[in-house]
Amino acid sequence: MGPNEKSILALAGGVGGAKLVLGLSKILSPHQLTVIVNTGDDEEFHGLHISPDLDTVMYTLAGLSNPETGWGMAEESFHSLAMLSTYGAPTWFSLGDKDLATHIRRTELMNSGLSLSEVTQNLCGRLGIQHVVAPMSDDFVRTTIDTNKGPLAFQEYFVHLRCEPKVESIKFHGAESAQPSPMFTDALRSATALVYCPSNPFLSIDPILAVGDVRNRIKSFEGIRIAVSPIIAGHALRGPAAKLLAEMGQEVSAQGIASHYKGLCDILVMDNSDAALTQTIQSLGIKPYTTNTIMKSDEDKVALAKYICNLMRI
Repeated sequence: MGPNEKSILALAGGVGGAKLVLGLSKILSPHQLTVIVNTGDDEEFHGLHISPDLDTVMYTLAGLSNPETGWGMAEESFHSLAMLSTYGAPTWFSLGDKDLATHIRRTELMNSGLSLSEVTQNLCGRLGIQHVVAPMSDDFVRTTIDTNKGPLAFQEYFVHLRCEPKVESIKFHGAESAQPSPMFTDALRSATALVYCPSNPFLSIDPILAVGDVRNRIKSFEGIRIAVSPIIAGHALRGPAAKLLAEMGQEVSAQGIASHYKGLCDILVMDNSDAALTQTIQSLGIKPYTTNTIMKSDEDKVALAKYICNLMRI
């Protein structure tokens, strides 16, 4: 990257984040974009290291993701899962046959001594992904949800119980002593802008902010910091973001998102349908901007990415 070239550090997790990342990747060069992905959701199933958010971003950028679900691979089969069920293994966490190949290879490479960052770089390279995609940390960090049914591992809460238990608090085990991954550290130092993708702020972005001194480094980040609200007209397009805002005592709106990112964000991009919240968000010290944030098509994803880059003057 040249001395005057601007670049974006994008923080992402899950489907909403992957959609915006795809839009950004289509208008920014590989030198202009670093995507840091939540790994608090990582888990081991059937002896394999699973990184759901990394895989969602990776499959999306490689053009392999399932267009109906946004996660997993397109044209997937589940013969291995059916056979595992025959053998009595728990199969509530759905793993397709092609998807399993990713987890087998990731686990094999990590067992050979490579870090998760190195493995992710290897897998992305094999899939033809040129932009930098990296985990938030190479250290062990796991999200645990304290609920009215007791403490639950993230995937137990999110997938097995379908986010039904009431959330009382969220913990990120290992985050305090974890270090940001090398590519995350580089981007925190060199990026000229930061964007919080429209991912769940509690489950996808907060784990990233909890790593080591990341929150403090973002508080003192010298470039512009933009968040895209995942809440539109009081609802989440998918996932439990709205439910969590309510359970954590926050306003279920773009205003709640602005409050959550106060001190960490300069601009909030929200959907046109939330224009009435402009003055309230301004009172929080965050500049509000409105545009279409519903990304149904690739054109929508690129249009939102261009809008954000324009605000960042990139």
